[in-house]
Amino acid sequence: MKTVQAIKEKGKEWHFTSEKIDLKNPLILVFGNRFSLESPTIYDELKAMFPIGNIVFGSTSGEILGENVYDESITLTAIEFEKSQYRIHSENIHDFENNSEKLGAALNDKFSKEGLKHLFIVSDGNLVNGSALIHGLEKNCPDNITITGGLCGDDARFEKTLASYNSNPKSGEIVAVGLYGDHLEITYANYGGWSAFGPIRNITKSRENVLYELDGKPALDLYKKYLGDKSNELPQAALLYPLNLRVKGSNETVVRTILNIDEKENTMILAGDVPEGSTVQLMMSTVDDIVEGASKAAMYAMRHRIKKPELALLVSCIGRKLVMNQRTEEEIEEVIEAIGSQAITAGFYSYGELSPFSNQIGCKLHNQTMTLTLISE
Repeated sequence: MKTVQAIKEKGKEWHFTSEKIDLKNPLILVFGNRFSLESPTIYDELKAMFPIGNIVFGSTSGEILGENVYDESITLTAIEFEKSQYRIHSENIHDFENNSEKLGAALNDKFSKEGLKHLFIVSDGNLVNGSALIHGLEKNCPDNITITGGLCGDDARFEKTLASYNSNPKSGEIVAVGLYGDHLEITYANYGGWSAFGPIRNITKSRENVLYELDGKPALDLYKKYLGDKSNELPQAALLYPLNLRVKGSNETVVRTILNIDEKENTMILAGDVPEGSTVQLMMSTVDDIVEGASKAAMYAMRHRIKKPELALLVSCIGRKLVMNQRTEEEIEEVIEAIGSQAITAGFYSYGELSPFSNQIGCKLHNQTMTLTLISE
Protein backbone atom coordinates (compact mmCIF):
# COMPACT_ATOMS: atom_id res chain seq x y z
CA MET A 1 0.00 0.00 0.00
CA LYS A 2 1.25 3.45 -0.94
CA THR A 3 -0.26 6.70 0.29
CA VAL A 4 -0.05 10.44 -0.22
CA GLN A 5 -1.62 13.01 2.12
CA ALA A 6 -2.25 16.74 1.75
CA ILE A 7 -4.25 19.55 3.32
CA LYS A 8 -5.69 22.84 2.14
CA GLU A 9 -6.33 25.14 5.07
CA LYS A 10 -8.61 28.16 4.79
CA GLY A 11 -6.99 30.89 2.70
CA LYS A 12 -3.98 28.74 1.80
CA GLU A 13 -2.83 26.53 -1.06
CA TRP A 14 -2.54 22.75 -0.95
CA HIS A 15 0.28 21.48 1.26
CA PHE A 16 1.50 17.89 0.98
CA THR A 17 2.24 16.45 4.42
CA SER A 18 3.94 13.42 2.87
CA GLU A 19 6.15 12.89 -0.16
CA LYS A 20 4.16 13.43 -3.37
CA ILE A 21 4.70 10.25 -5.37
CA ASP A 22 2.94 8.93 -8.44
CA LEU A 23 0.19 6.44 -7.58
CA LYS A 24 -1.54 3.89 -9.80
CA ASN A 25 -5.33 4.16 -9.80
CA PRO A 26 -5.51 5.65 -6.30
CA LEU A 27 -8.58 5.83 -4.10
CA ILE A 28 -8.67 9.46 -2.95
CA LEU A 29 -10.62 10.22 0.22
CA VAL A 30 -11.34 13.94 0.55
CA PHE A 31 -12.85 15.17 3.81
CA GLY A 32 -13.57 18.85 4.30
CA ASN A 33 -15.56 21.75 5.61
CA ARG A 34 -18.97 21.98 3.92
CA PHE A 35 -18.49 25.55 2.69
CA SER A 36 -15.09 24.66 1.22
CA LEU A 37 -16.56 21.64 -0.59
CA GLU A 38 -19.30 23.83 -2.09
CA SER A 39 -16.71 25.46 -4.34
CA PRO A 40 -17.86 24.80 -7.95
CA THR A 41 -14.28 24.02 -8.97
CA ILE A 42 -13.36 21.58 -6.19
CA TYR A 43 -13.69 18.38 -8.23
CA ASP A 44 -11.74 19.79 -11.18
CA GLU A 45 -9.06 20.99 -8.76
CA LEU A 46 -8.61 17.51 -7.29
CA LYS A 47 -8.84 15.79 -10.68
CA ALA A 48 -6.00 17.96 -11.95
CA MET A 49 -3.89 16.79 -9.01
CA PHE A 50 -4.81 13.10 -9.48
CA PRO A 51 -5.97 12.64 -13.10
CA ILE A 52 -6.22 8.84 -12.92
CA GLY A 53 -7.64 8.53 -9.42
CA ASN A 54 -11.16 8.03 -8.11
CA ILE A 55 -12.27 10.73 -5.71
CA VAL A 56 -14.69 10.36 -2.80
CA PHE A 57 -15.82 13.54 -1.05
CA GLY A 58 -17.44 13.93 2.37
CA SER A 59 -18.24 17.04 4.42
CA THR A 60 -17.26 17.03 8.07
CA SER A 61 -17.50 18.53 11.52
CA GLY A 62 -13.71 18.49 11.67
CA GLU A 63 -10.96 16.84 9.64
CA ILE A 64 -8.46 14.26 10.92
CA LEU A 65 -5.05 14.01 9.25
CA GLY A 66 -2.17 12.32 11.01
CA GLU A 67 -2.33 13.21 14.69
CA ASN A 68 -4.01 16.55 14.02
CA VAL A 69 -7.61 17.75 13.94
CA TYR A 70 -8.45 20.66 11.63
CA ASP A 71 -11.42 22.96 11.09
CA GLU A 72 -12.42 24.81 7.92
CA SER A 73 -9.95 22.80 5.86
CA ILE A 74 -9.93 20.12 3.16
CA THR A 75 -7.79 17.02 3.66
CA LEU A 76 -6.96 14.29 1.19
CA THR A 77 -5.55 10.81 1.52
CA ALA A 78 -4.70 9.05 -1.74
CA ILE A 79 -4.27 5.28 -1.47
CA GLU A 80 -2.75 2.86 -3.95
CA PHE A 81 -3.60 -0.77 -3.19
CA GLU A 82 -0.74 -2.94 -4.43
CA LYS A 83 -2.28 -6.38 -3.83
CA SER A 84 -6.00 -5.57 -3.68
CA GLN A 85 -8.74 -3.84 -5.63
CA TYR A 86 -11.55 -1.41 -4.94
CA ARG A 87 -14.85 -0.46 -6.56
CA ILE A 88 -17.01 2.59 -5.86
CA HIS A 89 -20.74 3.16 -6.32
CA SER A 90 -23.08 5.92 -5.19
CA GLU A 91 -26.78 6.74 -4.97
CA ASN A 92 -28.81 9.77 -3.89
CA ILE A 93 -31.60 9.71 -1.33
CA HIS A 94 -33.72 12.02 -3.51
CA ASP A 95 -33.96 9.24 -6.11
CA PHE A 96 -35.51 6.88 -3.54
CA GLU A 97 -38.26 9.12 -2.13
CA ASN A 98 -36.09 9.62 0.98
CA ASN A 99 -36.26 5.89 1.75
CA SER A 100 -32.84 5.11 3.25
CA GLU A 101 -33.40 1.34 3.38
CA LYS A 102 -34.29 1.08 -0.30
CA LEU A 103 -31.26 3.15 -1.19
CA GLY A 104 -28.98 0.91 0.87
CA ALA A 105 -30.33 -2.21 -0.82
CA ALA A 106 -29.88 -0.69 -4.28
CA LEU A 107 -26.33 0.36 -3.45
CA ASN A 108 -25.47 -3.10 -2.16
CA ASP A 109 -26.85 -4.71 -5.34
CA LYS A 110 -24.36 -2.76 -7.46
CA PHE A 111 -21.39 -4.61 -6.00
CA SER A 112 -20.14 -7.96 -7.21
CA LYS A 113 -19.85 -10.11 -4.09
CA GLU A 114 -17.01 -12.28 -5.43
CA GLY A 115 -13.90 -11.37 -3.46
CA LEU A 116 -15.65 -8.49 -1.64
CA LYS A 117 -14.41 -8.16 1.94
CA HIS A 118 -15.58 -4.77 3.14
CA LEU A 119 -17.74 -1.74 2.40
CA PHE A 120 -16.65 1.68 3.63
CA ILE A 121 -19.53 4.17 3.59
CA VAL A 122 -19.43 7.96 3.28
CA SER A 123 -23.05 9.08 3.61
CA ASP A 124 -25.08 12.26 3.73
CA GLY A 125 -25.67 12.91 7.42
CA ASN A 126 -28.62 15.27 7.31
CA LEU A 127 -31.26 13.50 5.19
CA VAL A 128 -30.37 9.83 5.72
CA ASN A 129 -31.64 7.53 8.47
CA GLY A 130 -28.41 5.75 9.34
CA SER A 131 -29.88 2.59 10.83
CA ALA A 132 -32.30 2.16 7.89
CA LEU A 133 -29.39 2.63 5.49
CA ILE A 134 -27.54 -0.20 7.25
CA HIS A 135 -30.59 -2.49 7.04
CA GLY A 136 -30.68 -1.94 3.29
CA LEU A 137 -26.94 -2.43 2.82
CA GLU A 138 -27.07 -5.73 4.70
CA LYS A 139 -29.96 -7.14 2.65
CA ASN A 140 -28.70 -9.97 0.44
CA CYS A 141 -25.18 -9.29 1.70
CA PRO A 142 -23.10 -12.32 2.75
CA ASP A 143 -22.25 -12.43 6.46
CA ASN A 144 -18.50 -12.30 5.80
CA ILE A 145 -18.72 -8.80 4.27
CA THR A 146 -18.30 -6.13 6.93
CA ILE A 147 -19.43 -2.50 6.84
CA THR A 148 -17.97 0.61 8.48
CA GLY A 149 -17.99 4.33 7.76
CA GLY A 150 -19.78 7.47 8.82
CA LEU A 151 -22.47 10.07 8.27
CA CYS A 152 -21.06 13.33 6.96
CA GLY A 153 -21.06 16.43 9.14
CA ASP A 154 -21.62 20.17 8.88
CA ASP A 155 -19.79 21.36 11.98
CA ALA A 156 -22.56 21.93 14.57
CA ARG A 157 -24.89 23.72 12.12
CA PHE A 158 -27.03 20.73 11.00
CA GLU A 159 -27.97 22.62 7.84
CA LYS A 160 -26.64 20.53 4.95
CA THR A 161 -24.09 17.77 4.44
CA LEU A 162 -22.34 16.81 1.21
CA ALA A 163 -20.79 13.73 -0.40
CA SER A 164 -19.98 12.52 -3.91
CA TYR A 165 -17.99 10.18 -6.12
CA ASN A 166 -16.04 11.70 -9.04
CA SER A 167 -18.20 14.82 -9.10
CA ASN A 168 -18.76 18.00 -7.16
CA PRO A 169 -20.14 17.21 -3.66
CA LYS A 170 -23.91 17.31 -3.33
CA SER A 171 -26.66 16.92 -0.75
CA GLY A 172 -28.28 13.52 -0.22
CA GLU A 173 -25.43 11.47 -1.69
CA ILE A 174 -24.26 8.13 -0.27
CA VAL A 175 -20.97 6.65 -1.48
CA ALA A 176 -19.81 3.08 -0.88
CA VAL A 177 -16.22 1.92 -1.40
CA GLY A 178 -15.93 -1.84 -1.86
CA LEU A 179 -12.59 -3.41 -0.93
CA TYR A 180 -11.67 -6.69 -2.66
CA GLY A 181 -8.88 -9.24 -2.23
CA ASP A 182 -7.54 -12.08 -0.11
CA HIS A 183 -4.51 -10.03 0.97
CA LEU A 184 -6.63 -7.50 2.84
CA GLU A 185 -6.74 -7.58 6.62
CA ILE A 186 -9.48 -5.30 7.93
CA THR A 187 -10.39 -4.91 11.59
CA TYR A 188 -12.68 -2.41 13.28
CA ALA A 189 -14.00 -1.30 16.65
CA ASN A 190 -15.86 1.52 18.34
CA TYR A 191 -16.16 2.83 21.86
CA GLY A 192 -17.81 5.83 23.47
CA GLY A 193 -16.87 6.71 27.01
CA TRP A 194 -20.26 8.23 27.89
CA SER A 195 -22.18 7.47 31.09
CA ALA A 196 -25.96 7.20 31.49
CA PHE A 197 -27.70 9.16 34.24
CA GLY A 198 -31.20 10.06 35.36
CA PRO A 199 -34.43 8.06 35.03
CA ILE A 200 -34.97 5.41 32.36
CA ARG A 201 -37.82 6.40 30.05
CA ASN A 202 -39.99 4.20 27.82
CA ILE A 203 -40.49 5.13 24.17
CA THR A 204 -44.28 5.11 23.86
CA LYS A 205 -44.57 6.73 20.45
CA SER A 206 -42.05 6.92 17.59
CA ARG A 207 -41.76 6.45 13.86
CA GLU A 208 -38.41 5.26 12.53
CA ASN A 209 -35.97 7.97 13.71
CA VAL A 210 -38.59 10.46 14.93
CA LEU A 211 -39.28 10.41 18.67
CA TYR A 212 -42.75 11.60 19.74
CA GLU A 213 -43.38 10.43 23.29
CA LEU A 214 -41.56 9.18 26.36
CA ASP A 215 -43.71 7.61 29.08
CA GLY A 216 -46.77 8.98 27.28
CA LYS A 217 -45.52 12.58 27.41
CA PRO A 218 -44.16 14.75 24.55
CA ALA A 219 -40.50 13.78 24.21
CA LEU A 220 -39.25 17.25 23.31
CA ASP A 221 -40.95 18.87 26.31
CA LEU A 222 -39.42 16.29 28.64
CA TYR A 223 -35.97 16.69 27.10
CA LYS A 224 -36.12 20.47 27.39
CA LYS A 225 -37.05 20.12 31.05
CA TYR A 226 -33.83 18.23 31.71
CA LEU A 227 -31.72 20.67 29.71
CA GLY A 228 -33.07 23.72 31.52
CA ASP A 229 -31.52 26.94 30.18
CA LYS A 230 -29.47 24.95 27.66
CA SER A 231 -32.70 24.11 25.81
CA ASN A 232 -32.40 27.54 24.17
CA GLU A 233 -29.30 26.23 22.38
CA LEU A 234 -31.02 23.24 20.74
CA PRO A 235 -30.26 21.31 18.59
CA GLN A 236 -26.53 21.92 19.21
CA ALA A 237 -26.91 21.49 22.98
CA ALA A 238 -28.31 17.99 22.40
CA LEU A 239 -24.85 16.86 21.27
CA LEU A 240 -23.69 17.16 24.88
CA TYR A 241 -26.59 15.05 26.19
CA PRO A 242 -27.31 12.14 23.83
CA LEU A 243 -29.68 9.26 24.57
CA ASN A 244 -28.65 5.76 25.61
CA LEU A 245 -31.00 3.45 23.68
CA ARG A 246 -31.80 -0.12 24.67
CA VAL A 247 -34.01 -1.87 22.14
CA LYS A 248 -36.74 -4.05 23.65
CA GLY A 249 -35.58 -7.66 23.99
CA SER A 250 -31.88 -6.80 23.56
CA ASN A 251 -29.06 -6.54 26.09
CA GLU A 252 -27.08 -4.20 23.83
CA THR A 253 -27.25 -0.43 24.02
CA VAL A 254 -26.39 2.15 21.39
CA VAL A 255 -26.13 5.91 21.64
CA ARG A 256 -28.48 8.12 19.65
CA THR A 257 -27.68 11.76 18.90
CA ILE A 258 -30.50 14.24 18.36
CA LEU A 259 -29.89 15.79 14.94
CA ASN A 260 -32.80 18.23 14.96
CA ILE A 261 -36.02 19.21 16.67
CA ASP A 262 -39.48 20.02 15.33
CA GLU A 263 -41.09 22.64 17.58
CA LYS A 264 -44.40 22.49 15.70
CA GLU A 265 -44.77 18.71 16.07
CA ASN A 266 -43.01 18.68 19.47
CA THR A 267 -40.67 15.91 18.29
CA MET A 268 -36.98 15.07 18.10
CA ILE A 269 -35.27 13.71 14.98
CA LEU A 270 -32.43 11.31 15.74
CA ALA A 271 -29.61 9.91 13.62
CA GLY A 272 -31.15 6.41 13.60
CA ASP A 273 -34.23 4.42 14.55
CA VAL A 274 -35.71 4.63 18.05
CA PRO A 275 -38.28 1.79 18.12
CA GLU A 276 -41.37 1.90 20.31
CA GLY A 277 -41.04 -0.28 23.40
CA SER A 278 -37.35 0.58 23.74
CA THR A 279 -35.97 2.58 26.66
CA VAL A 280 -33.73 5.65 26.69
CA GLN A 281 -31.66 7.42 29.30
CA LEU A 282 -29.70 10.67 29.18
CA MET A 283 -25.91 10.50 28.85
CA MET A 284 -22.97 12.79 29.54
CA SER A 285 -19.19 12.58 29.43
CA THR A 286 -15.90 14.24 30.35
CA VAL A 287 -12.73 14.86 28.39
CA ASP A 288 -10.86 12.12 30.25
CA ASP A 289 -13.64 9.59 29.66
CA ILE A 290 -13.70 10.35 25.93
CA VAL A 291 -9.93 10.01 25.64
CA GLU A 292 -10.07 6.68 27.47
CA GLY A 293 -12.89 5.58 25.15
CA ALA A 294 -10.76 6.30 22.08
CA SER A 295 -7.92 4.28 23.57
CA LYS A 296 -10.25 1.33 24.21
CA ALA A 297 -11.60 1.47 20.65
CA ALA A 298 -8.05 1.27 19.30
CA MET A 299 -7.12 -1.62 21.59
CA TYR A 300 -10.22 -3.55 20.53
CA ALA A 301 -9.45 -2.96 16.85
CA MET A 302 -5.88 -4.24 17.36
CA ARG A 303 -6.84 -7.20 19.52
CA HIS A 304 -6.92 -9.93 16.87
CA ARG A 305 -4.80 -8.41 14.12
CA ILE A 306 -2.09 -10.44 12.40
CA LYS A 307 -0.28 -7.54 10.73
CA LYS A 308 0.28 -4.00 11.84
CA PRO A 309 -2.24 -1.66 10.17
CA GLU A 310 -1.02 0.42 7.25
CA LEU A 311 -4.06 2.68 7.10
CA ALA A 312 -6.38 3.84 9.88
CA LEU A 313 -9.69 5.48 8.97
CA LEU A 314 -11.12 7.27 11.99
CA VAL A 315 -14.72 8.46 12.31
CA SER A 316 -15.48 10.26 15.56
CA CYS A 317 -18.61 12.12 16.61
CA ILE A 318 -19.10 15.90 16.64
CA GLY A 319 -20.44 15.57 20.20
CA ARG A 320 -17.08 14.27 21.38
CA LYS A 321 -15.35 17.20 19.72
CA LEU A 322 -17.62 19.72 21.42
CA VAL A 323 -16.92 18.22 24.84
CA MET A 324 -13.16 18.08 24.28
CA ASN A 325 -12.85 21.52 22.69
CA GLN A 326 -9.15 22.49 22.71
CA ARG A 327 -8.12 18.98 23.78
CA THR A 328 -9.71 17.18 20.80
CA GLU A 329 -6.40 15.92 19.44
CA GLU A 330 -5.80 13.92 22.61
CA GLU A 331 -8.17 11.18 21.44
CA ILE A 332 -6.32 10.95 18.10
CA GLU A 333 -2.99 10.71 19.92
CA GLU A 334 -4.34 7.87 22.07
CA VAL A 335 -5.43 5.97 18.96
CA ILE A 336 -2.03 6.38 17.27
CA GLU A 337 -0.23 5.24 20.41
CA ALA A 338 -2.29 2.03 20.42
CA ILE A 339 -2.17 1.19 16.68
CA GLY A 340 1.39 2.33 15.99
CA SER A 341 2.86 5.33 14.17
CA GLN A 342 3.42 3.24 11.03
CA ALA A 343 -0.27 3.57 10.18
CA ILE A 344 -1.36 6.46 7.96
CA THR A 345 -4.22 8.13 9.81
CA ALA A 346 -7.14 10.00 8.24
CA GLY A 347 -10.81 10.59 8.95
CA PHE A 348 -13.45 13.04 10.06
CA TYR A 349 -15.86 14.12 12.78
CA SER A 350 -19.34 12.96 11.92
CA TYR A 351 -23.08 12.96 12.61
CA GLY A 352 -23.00 9.17 13.08
CA GLU A 353 -20.59 6.25 12.97
CA LEU A 354 -21.16 2.92 11.20
CA SER A 355 -19.48 -0.18 12.57
CA PRO A 356 -20.15 -3.61 14.05
CA PHE A 357 -19.28 -4.10 17.68
CA SER A 358 -15.71 -5.43 17.83
CA ASN A 359 -16.77 -9.04 18.45
CA GLN A 360 -19.58 -9.08 15.87
CA ILE A 361 -20.23 -8.91 12.13
CA GLY A 362 -23.56 -7.05 11.79
CA CYS A 363 -23.16 -3.30 11.42
CA LYS A 364 -24.81 -0.81 13.78
CA LEU A 365 -25.32 2.93 13.75
CA HIS A 366 -23.52 4.58 16.66
CA ASN A 367 -23.29 8.11 17.96
CA GLN A 368 -20.73 9.69 20.26
CA THR A 369 -18.14 6.97 19.56
CA MET A 370 -14.66 6.78 18.16
CA THR A 371 -14.88 4.25 15.33
CA LEU A 372 -11.78 2.78 13.65
CA THR A 373 -11.30 0.85 10.44
CA LEU A 374 -7.76 -0.57 10.26
CA ILE A 375 -6.52 -1.80 6.88
CA SER A 376 -3.40 -3.60 5.69
CA GLU A 377 -2.45 -5.75 2.70
